[in-house]
Amino acid sequence: MSAAPTWGLVVETTLGTGERKHTEAQVVAHVTGSREEALAELERRARNYSPTHPLSPRRRRLLRVGDGFLLVVDGAWQSFVTRFTVAELLTDSAAPQAPEPEREAVPEPEAGTAPEPVAEAAPPAPSAAREPELDADGVPVRPAWLGRRDLS
Repeated sequence: MSAAPTWGLVVETTLGTGERKHTEAQVVAHVTGSREEALAELERRARNYSPTHPLSPRRRRLLRVGDGFLLVVDGAWQSFVTRFTVAELLTDSAAPQAPEPEREAVPEPEAGTAPEPVAEAAPPAPSAAREPELDADGVPVRPAWLGRRDLS
């Protein structure tokens, strides 16, 4: 069973005025679930959104578009637009990494004491279960496919 997709809720809004007027975008939230659930949350945010500009809004229109919503707010002199988009998150370089499995800690011997005798080691694990040896760049020294009989 595959995991539910994660959707980014993106808000692109007009900032500044006159020649300095520009659009900035940011992901304001993530929703895990169906696209319809993400769109419902996006609509809730679009309906409650209060843009910085215009300072004196005269008219406010919220429109549904294929992938989200468009908010057009008319001011005394010009209109400002905010686009609300739902987009599926494919990768995120800042996502937390899965924690590595905890390994059993081996206590350090105290200074000035003789190390305890080491019990006889278990036989080496089969080659498929061992961690691959990596070079300084983190690349396996022996390719995983080398020696596989099912690839001939």
